[in-house]
Amino acid sequence: MKLALISPKGPLYRHNGGIFKKSLRAAPLTLTTLAALIPENLNVEVELYDEGIEEIPELDVDMVAMTVITGSAMRSYALAEEYMKRGITVVIGGPHVTLMPDEAAQHADSIITGYAEVNWPCLLRDFSLNKLKNKYTMATDFNLQDPALLPYPRRDLLNGKNYNTTHTFEATRGCVHECDFCVVPSAWGRKPFQKPIDHVIADIKQSGAKRLVFYDLNLIANRHYAVELFKALIPLNISWFGLSTTLIDDKLAELMARSGCKGLLIGFESISKSVLKESAKVFNQPDNYRDLIVRLQKQGIMINGTFVFGNDEDRLENFDMIKDFVLDTGIELPRFSILTPFPGTPLFTRLKEEGRILNEDWSLYDGQHVVFQPRHMSPDELVKGHEKLWKDVYSYSSILKRTSRQMLRQIAFSPVIFGANIGYRFYARNLSRFYTCMGGVI
Repeated sequence: MKLALISPKGPLYRHNGGIFKKSLRAAPLTLTTLAALIPENLNVEVELYDEGIEEIPELDVDMVAMTVITGSAMRSYALAEEYMKRGITVVIGGPHVTLMPDEAAQHADSIITGYAEVNWPCLLRDFSLNKLKNKYTMATDFNLQDPALLPYPRRDLLNGKNYNTTHTFEATRGCVHECDFCVVPSAWGRKPFQKPIDHVIADIKQSGAKRLVFYDLNLIANRHYAVELFKALIPLNISWFGLSTTLIDDKLAELMARSGCKGLLIGFESISKSVLKESAKVFNQPDNYRDLIVRLQKQGIMINGTFVFGNDEDRLENFDMIKDFVLDTGIELPRFSILTPFPGTPLFTRLKEEGRILNEDWSLYDGQHVVFQPRHMSPDELVKGHEKLWKDVYSYSSILKRTSRQMLRQIAFSPVIFGANIGYRFYARNLSRFYTCMGGVI
């Protein structure tokens, strides 16, 4: 059997080379994990293609399997149609498929909803016996404790030259919170999944990684697990980057730093309590943001802080409020996006019921297009305010103001901080170019 695993080109790659240069890219985990789960006795020849960084060549395979997010759904469907015309069996899965299974089923021979660890090997066996089902659904008792479901990802199948690092890992999956804009609770519920810590450590050791990225959506969702994981990381003498909520106290910050944490992506979303309440993210407390930022920076942990605009409680003045906040606090890498009501989320459902969804072209669901009618500003005002904020915060003077203090603290990582800011500056200066979606050539 010949198989191609594909991550189709998404919204962040609308021009040659993508928005970011190689220095900001870390390898995906989905493709390498699926490759590792292929039953050995099926004798499968597998190829991996991350279309965001490389063109897909002419394929001579029996099956194509694609992982699909909402922003890449239209591209995925176009690829699927072409491959099925050629007689290639097409399987699709991922967040968008899980949230929109009826739609997705119209564009593939088979779909997988939910996490694929159990169903993917079953699907391949069924295909080898000419018994492929139309749909495979995640079992309600799914967990990540079974060693059979945890082979080490096939990182060797990726071209390491395309990425800053192929050393990407996952210790946990899911999130315990229920923010109304987030696809995670809608797609997979609020049940967190945790891999055995000894397995995570063994994977890091066997990979030889010394600088790595954790893709966990919220690495500290379970505090006890997080503490034990960080303790286990200390002897490895590694540097790592990951994602977290704002719920980091002094003890946890100190332990994260000791374990090798050098940077965290944190979803601040807003500094307005009313905005956070509207989006059901009340565990974020803006009054505590400054203390958190100082706490992490004192530990040498740089911050990739994300902020979202377009909530029903947002006003035009919020753009300047956020600009002043990120410049004053010295967030090393702030990131801004336009609120996106992904299908299947409570936010989408509410806006749909209110008649405020303006467009259901999924390729525009990317955090930089306005696909709904905002309450307190026009779509054009939201786009222009968003674009101006990016340009203001990523001017050279603003970059120096925000980053100089932390670069002095983190001399070894100052090139990373500066390089990331220059990458984002390029994005900020070219936002209008990325508002136009471009179809790819198969």
